[in-house]
Amino acid sequence: MGIRRNPYILYTLSLPFILAVRYSWRGIFLWALYNVLFLIAVPFALALFLGFRPTELGFKLGNGRGYRWALVLLIATIPLSLYGTTVPSMKDYYPIFSFSSPLDFAIKELAMGAIMLANEAFYRGVLLMPLAEKNRWPAILAQDVPYTLAHIGKPGIEIPYAFVAGIVFSWLDLESESFLPSFLLHWLGSAFFDVLCAFM
Repeated sequence: MGIRRNPYILYTLSLPFILAVRYSWRGIFLWALYNVLFLIAVPFALALFLGFRPTELGFKLGNGRGYRWALVLLIATIPLSLYGTTVPSMKDYYPIFSFSSPLDFAIKELAMGAIMLANEAFYRGVLLMPLAEKNRWPAILAQDVPYTLAHIGKPGIEIPYAFVAGIVFSWLDLESESFLPSFLLHWLGSAFFDVLCAFM
């Protein structure tokens, strides 16, 4: 297998982008920009250069099955979110931004949406989708390990949660053939938890 349309080459060359984002925090809006740049724009350009089509990376609406499951899972995570507000380390950590008013909070949640979109496009799109064409479960684990490691530094309870979520998100998106269901689940679930932590 050569370099052209090689998912292993795409995966390997994309991994350093995780570090570029991890150490780029300069406030929520700049961080959103760095996420979009290093987790969507640059990896997407690399994938196109290697010969992959956007649809092979999950850049499409996908089918309704993934969205239906996303809704079911979003409802199912409500008790977990309520429990999370009783964990001091989680309550103290979220939301990750300060805000001065409900409008400021809402605008910063939109920035969080851009960050979530970038993460899902990268982990469940660029890293997962091309590899999954070769072998689904090794591909799921291959994207899940760096996704889980990227959560180091957050409250400890998030590490095992991120590992499980990475598998669920991957399954969801492979069923839908798009990373959009996991994006909606991830962002809406995160926003709901931020509201609970900020206003309860």
